[in-house]
Amino acid sequence: MRRSKVTHWYNSPAVIPGLATAFVLGGLVAWTLRSPVWAHNIWMAGLVAGGSIVVTGTIRGALHGRWASDIVAAMAIVTSVVMDQPLAGLIVVVMQTGGEALERYAEGRASRAVQELEADRPKSAHVLRGGEVSDIRADELVVGDRVIVRAGELVPCDGIVEEGRSELDTSRLTGESLPQSIEPGVPVSSGSINGDRAFTMRATAIAEASQYERIVQLVRAALETKAPFQRIADRYAIWFTPITLVIAVAAAATTGDYERFLAVLVVATPCPLILAPPIAIIGGINRAARRQIIVRNGAAIERLATADVAVLDKTGTLTIGKPVVHAVIPYPPFSRADVLRLAGAVEQGAAHLLARTLTDAAKAENASLPPVRDVVEAPGRGVSGIIGDDTVMVGSHGFIAERLTLDADNSIPDDSSVGLKAYVAINGRFAGVVAYDEQLRESVPAILSELESLGIPRVLLLSGDHGDNARAIAKSLGINEVRGDMKPADKVDVVKELTAAGDRVLMVGDGTNDAPALSAATVGIALAGHGGGVTAEAADLVILVDDLERVPEAIRISRRSMKIARESVWAGLGLSGIAMLFAAAGKIAPVPGALLQEVIDIAVIINALRASAGPPRSIQRPIK
Repeated sequence: MRRSKVTHWYNSPAVIPGLATAFVLGGLVAWTLRSPVWAHNIWMAGLVAGGSIVVTGTIRGALHGRWASDIVAAMAIVTSVVMDQPLAGLIVVVMQTGGEALERYAEGRASRAVQELEADRPKSAHVLRGGEVSDIRADELVVGDRVIVRAGELVPCDGIVEEGRSELDTSRLTGESLPQSIEPGVPVSSGSINGDRAFTMRATAIAEASQYERIVQLVRAALETKAPFQRIADRYAIWFTPITLVIAVAAAATTGDYERFLAVLVVATPCPLILAPPIAIIGGINRAARRQIIVRNGAAIERLATADVAVLDKTGTLTIGKPVVHAVIPYPPFSRADVLRLAGAVEQGAAHLLARTLTDAAKAENASLPPVRDVVEAPGRGVSGIIGDDTVMVGSHGFIAERLTLDADNSIPDDSSVGLKAYVAINGRFAGVVAYDEQLRESVPAILSELESLGIPRVLLLSGDHGDNARAIAKSLGINEVRGDMKPADKVDVVKELTAAGDRVLMVGDGTNDAPALSAATVGIALAGHGGGVTAEAADLVILVDDLERVPEAIRISRRSMKIARESVWAGLGLSGIAMLFAAAGKIAPVPGALLQEVIDIAVIINALRASAGPPRSIQRPIK
């Protein structure tokens, strides 16, 4: 349930507790100067001004069915006015509004995921109409339009390539770092980033119905349907408030002393409920920030503490997010060293991602690479050049096959067991294969083991990569539940299935394609070590360094924070309960009761501040 706001016409939530404190101090100064009438009037003015806002907000919430912990405080304030005991009521205003100001601070800012996505969507297109090229808005495209996509531009809508070859960076849509080679007949999706060659496509969907726009709508829907957060104070108030009212009414009815009614309300004002959770949560948020873990709001801390299922993206999460040379397979009579050195040298003249990867691998094993001349590149297919007296070609199976005279002694194997690969020919002879793969983070096995020790034994791997590749990585890590070839909407569906079954889902991802699932999960964590953007805005927590080990660390911080919050609440309620019994027996008057509540609050605050310290590794199981 939503809490009623204490302020609705002040910009800062600290204004009312600040002013109420000023009235308390002003009255104390007047009392010290032997002006009790002035002290009484100052306190009453502060009580009426600040208390009216608390009471009005509580009534407004009650009329909308929100029966929260504010009720006891509101009754104590009204009773203080009626019984002309303003200091007791004003102290209640200070603690109530101060606690709620802390809560609002812990809530943090709302996510700007949808705004970020909309800002990054394709905005313009170069359309061919009547033999002329015109620049129009992307939302003006119609199905059937012929569109030119220049080097480095966003694909403005879904379509089919008609002319040209290039490579697309589709990582924003699929999460996969490996580029997609395109040629006539290949479908392309809006939001992809074109490489270094222009191509012409025919639109198959308007911008509003294209892949990128579907991601925008998925994130918006996930944020709008995410369950609202109920503050801890209101959950405990469901039973604490009626008990307090019963004791207060019974004390007044059986003794005829209505001051006891006020005394019980004052000492039972649930300031520990209001103060302890936000202080512990803010401590946890600050502790996490020192470890480069940014927590969006207090609700994220509590949701993370309860997570019991982990959903992980593959590329950029379990892997480092860029391709590496996995193997160099020579073909006799050529050696591995020759194939790598010459192929890496000729690829220096190419601009695509895999070329740089191959060159880096060659430089890692050679002090220097030989010079290359007469470099010719077929975009998206391959490159050739002359090194000394050797003619070297690197490219796709078709690129090499078209340029060699093949026979029984000079054949090119097409090994489907190898994933992404480049073929190498030297002086007209097939020389070998360079196989690329993603590099698994070395820490992943230990992290998965740690998640299990933290009470999260069920881990799912979701990937936009081919199913075989995703399953191979999952098998190597001992992950039993894996799904590949997943679009952003597919990931959202899986997350919704889990949450509908009662699971509290922790989703970890790093790409724009993960943003909808991060928004839909119970709690989403974005790895933003290489720049967060939309993904960071859609997540509840953002890890600023490229370190997956911060995920279990964040879980430990959240669980310790919530454990301390609950310990503080129970300690505060226990002390308040004892004070209620003494107040009901007439042993505590309203003003001393309000001061006693202050002492209890200070004790609760001191305990809650422990959350800012480092979390011990013994906090293992999900908090229910």
